[in-house]
Amino acid sequence: MISKAIRLARVGSGSELAAALLLVLGFPCVMLAAIIPNLWFFAVAVAVTYLSDRFLHQRSSYLVNRLAKVRAGLSIRFLVRQLLLVLLMARTGLADQMVFYVTVACLLAFYGLQAPHGAMVMLLRLRRKLPVVTRNIDLSGYVRIPDAPPRRLLDRPAEKMLHLDVFALLGVLAAIEADTPWFAYAGLGLTLALAVGYVFLLMPHLRPSKLVPPPEKVLEGIDAWLTDYKPTVMMYFSGSADSAYQVNMWLETMSQLEGRPVIFLRERNIVPQLGPTSVPVVCVPGSVHLMNLDLSSVRVALYAANVGKNIHMLRVPTMKHVFIGHGDSDKLASVNPFSKAYDEVWTAGRAGRDRYALADVGVRSEDIVEVGRPQLAPIKTGNSRTGNPIPTVLYAPTWEGWDDNPGNTSLLLAGENIVRKLLEAPEPVRVVYKPHPFTGTRSVKAKAAHDRIVAMIEKAAAARAAEPRWAKEASSHLAEQTEAAAELQRIEARLAELSGGAGEGRDEAEVSRDSLPDPAREAETARLRDEWNTAYWRSFGWWEHKVITGPAPRLYDCFNESDAMVSDISSVVSDFIASGKPYAVTDSAGLGEDEFKRQNTAVRAAVILSNSAEELDELLAAVADPAADALAEERRVLKEYLLGPDEPTSMEQFDAAVQSLAAKSQARNVGVEKRMAETEQTPGRNDTPVGG
Repeated sequence: MISKAIRLARVGSGSELAAALLLVLGFPCVMLAAIIPNLWFFAVAVAVTYLSDRFLHQRSSYLVNRLAKVRAGLSIRFLVRQLLLVLLMARTGLADQMVFYVTVACLLAFYGLQAPHGAMVMLLRLRRKLPVVTRNIDLSGYVRIPDAPPRRLLDRPAEKMLHLDVFALLGVLAAIEADTPWFAYAGLGLTLALAVGYVFLLMPHLRPSKLVPPPEKVLEGIDAWLTDYKPTVMMYFSGSADSAYQVNMWLETMSQLEGRPVIFLRERNIVPQLGPTSVPVVCVPGSVHLMNLDLSSVRVALYAANVGKNIHMLRVPTMKHVFIGHGDSDKLASVNPFSKAYDEVWTAGRAGRDRYALADVGVRSEDIVEVGRPQLAPIKTGNSRTGNPIPTVLYAPTWEGWDDNPGNTSLLLAGENIVRKLLEAPEPVRVVYKPHPFTGTRSVKAKAAHDRIVAMIEKAAAARAAEPRWAKEASSHLAEQTEAAAELQRIEARLAELSGGAGEGRDEAEVSRDSLPDPAREAETARLRDEWNTAYWRSFGWWEHKVITGPAPRLYDCFNESDAMVSDISSVVSDFIASGKPYAVTDSAGLGEDEFKRQNTAVRAAVILSNSAEELDELLAAVADPAADALAEERRVLKEYLLGPDEPTSMEQFDAAVQSLAAKSQARNVGVEKRMAETEQTPGRNDTPVGG
C-alpha cells in the first residue's frame, strides 16, 4: 500500500511521502489553532509545516513543483502562515494594540522586499547564463567572465529569504506568551534587518564590471576563438542527459584524430555528463546562435545519433556530413531512412553495408564506408577466457524500447528464466547482471522484471556466501579483498579530486572559463579508471554473483571479466563478438531459429534461446569445454564480417576515412569558389550552382 502511494505521489521514499502529508495536514491545524486560539498548538503546527517544507525542498521533491502548479507555491505557503499569525494575534485580544499594527506593517514590508530580491536574483542568473557552454577552451583572450557571486547568495534564494520570517514569528509568539510587545518588536526588526541585508549583499554583484558581457559579445568571442583554432573535424551531438553515453563512447576516438577536432553539443544538461576529454567542447543550445557561428574551417561533421536538431548542422554545405551512430546492431534504428541525408554512412564492417542494401531505405552502397569500431580496442580478443575456477556468464539485456514489440528485450518474457537457469546450473557459474541504463524508464513491467531479477541474484549470492565451500574461499581471499577495497577508496578519492574540483562551487560561466585542456590530468584519469576496474573485480570473489547498474565498471570491462554472455538484439552483441567468446541471444519475439538468424546478422554464431531459456545448456557446455564449442569458427568469420579486419586497426581506418572525406570536402569547396568566380566574370550567365 505504501509503495503504491509512493508511486502515485511520484516521490522518492516513504519519508518524502510522510513529509508531504504532514505539510498538507499541517496548514489546517495552524488555522484551527489560530481560531481556537491555542498558542502551543499553533507553534507546534507551524513548526511541522516549516520542517516538512524544508525537507521536501532539500529533496527537490516532485510534490513541491506540483504545489506551485495548483497555486500553493512557496511564497503563498509562507504568506498564509503569516496571515494566520495575524489571525492568532486578533483572536488573543491584540487586535486593538500597537503591536498588532506594527506586526501587520512589518510583515507587509517583508513581503514587499521579496520583489526586489527576486528581481536581482533573476537578473544575476540571467546575466550569468552564457549563450554557449564550453570546456577545454581558454576564453581569457576572447570573453571577460568575472567571478560569480558567492554561491550561498544564489543557492535556493527564495527559501532563504522567506525563512527569515521565522524570527518575526518566534518574536510574536513570545510576545503573546509573555504578554509584552518587545519580543515581537525584536523579532520583527531582526527579520526586516536580515531581509534588507540580503538585498544589499546582492546589489554590488549587479555592477557592470561584475556581470558577464551580453550574449552578442560572448558569441563574438566564441567566433573569434573558432577563427583562431580553425577546427577541421566536428563531433555533433544532440540528445537527453541519459543519452550522453552515445557521445562519450567517441571521446577517445576524437582525441586521436589528426587535425583539430571539436565537439559540438546542443543541450546544456549533457555537458556535465561528458566524460574526461581534452578535445574542445562547445555547447550551443540556440539554433540561431549556432547558425551564426563561423564554421567555415570544418571539413567533416560526425553524427552519433539521428535526431531532429541534426538539421541545424546538415544545412551547412561547406562540410561533409557523416552518420557514425553509437553502436552496430541489427535493430531497425541501424537502418534509419534518415541516414540518406548524410554524405556518407560509416559502418563497422561489411554487415552494415549489406544491412542497408537489404533495408532499401535509399542509402547507396557507394556512400557507405567500412571503418571498424575504434571503441572496441579495450576488449580483450582471441577468445580469452578469465581462467577462474568457475566461469562467469554476463547477462546484459537491452531496454524495453519505445514500443511494446516483444523482441525489444528479453527481460519481460525470458529474463527470469535465463537468470534462474544460470543460478541453478548443475556446474556452478557466476552471474553478472548489467542491464541497459534505460531499463524500466518507459515500461513498468520491465522495471518490475528487473527488480525481480535483482532480488533473485542477491538471494542466490547470499545463499552461496553461506555455503562452506564458498565461505572457505572468502576466508582465503579476505586479505586481498580488503586491500582491493582500500585501493578503491584511494582511487575514487583521487578521481573525485580530478573531476570534481574544477566545477565545485562554481557556476556554469566560471566552469566554462576555468576548464582548460589538461592532457596530463586526462591521462591520469584514464590510468586511474583502469586501476579502479582492476581493484573493483579484486574486491570480491570470482565466485560471487553481482548486479551492476551504474556506469562503472564499464560494459567492456564486464566483457573482459566474463567467459560468455547472454543478451538481446543490440549493439552489445556486435561488440561482444570482438572478444571471440561464446554468446547467446534470446528470440523473445518467437521468430524461430532460422528466421531469427536470417533477420539478425549478429546472431548467426550465437546460441539461440527461446523464452524458456532451455537452450542455455549448449552455451554452458561451450564455456565448460572449448572442445564442445561448435560455434567457435563461425564466431571468427562473423567477427570480421561485422567489425571488419583486425589490420589496419580500426583507429587507423577511421582516421583515414576522416582525412579522405576532408579532402573531398575541400575539393568541393574549391570547385564551388572557382565556378562562382567564373560566373561573376561572365555577365549574363544564370547558371550559378547550388552548393552541396
